[in-house]
Amino acid sequence: MSSNSIDQLGDELYQAFVSRIPISPLSGRGLSFSLEDAYRVQQRFIERRLQAGETVIGKKIGLTSRAVMNMLGVDQPDFGQLLSGMLYNDGESIATTGLIAPRAEGEIAFVLKRDLMGPGLTAADVLAATEGVMACFEIVDSRIADWKIQIQDTVADNASCGVFVLGNQLVDVRGVDLSLVGMALEKNGELVATGAGAASLGHPVNAMVWLANKLGSLGIPLKAGEIILSGSLAALVPVKAGDCLHMSLGGLGSCTVRFD
Repeated sequence: MSSNSIDQLGDELYQAFVSRIPISPLSGRGLSFSLEDAYRVQQRFIERRLQAGETVIGKKIGLTSRAVMNMLGVDQPDFGQLLSGMLYNDGESIATTGLIAPRAEGEIAFVLKRDLMGPGLTAADVLAATEGVMACFEIVDSRIADWKIQIQDTVADNASCGVFVLGNQLVDVRGVDLSLVGMALEKNGELVATGAGAASLGHPVNAMVWLANKLGSLGIPLKAGEIILSGSLAALVPVKAGDCLHMSLGGLGSCTVRFD
């Protein structure tokens, strides 16, 4: 795909982000549109947001569920970038007018204390570089109309990232088996989802190893201080104005978010 086409699609996604008006699927336009092209479109989309004043503060890992991989016909996760304008803290309210079709995921967030640069990294390397972990909501959103996405669409759309909410406690990862951490997610006081750390590639650290090595192969480091969202632990929960979500993660604290 030509550089002009890449820029055009990235600019379309940026305009959809600004206007909150979704666009038609990029994968359905008869283009020769590879996964590599999709990541180049993502980079253009991110570039436009950086030009508008945001900064990169981390990364997110998506498609960590085998069922979702099979649905989209892929054999590995994807990744997107977290920007400063996406960050909310525990208990804060999010305006739904700033989103298009939001859905919430309960996740485990990693905070790094040193750089990670793959390839060739192991779980031990990831754990040694981790300052701590915490409960987190990712509010995914799609600039593609009606969530009619193929893998190229979600990758181009920054892995369908909307905003994210960090929990109330940063926990030392040593001595915690993250694969066994249980999640309970409530919507307006009703339990709507449960899950465990093993839902993310069998262990959230596996997802982190994949990301660090994937980015390393592209010459991109994970940097000290960055926040990494390691993948959803349960099914997506649609949200609208007036909703309140609360999730608890065994031993890792909790996270609450409201929607206006």
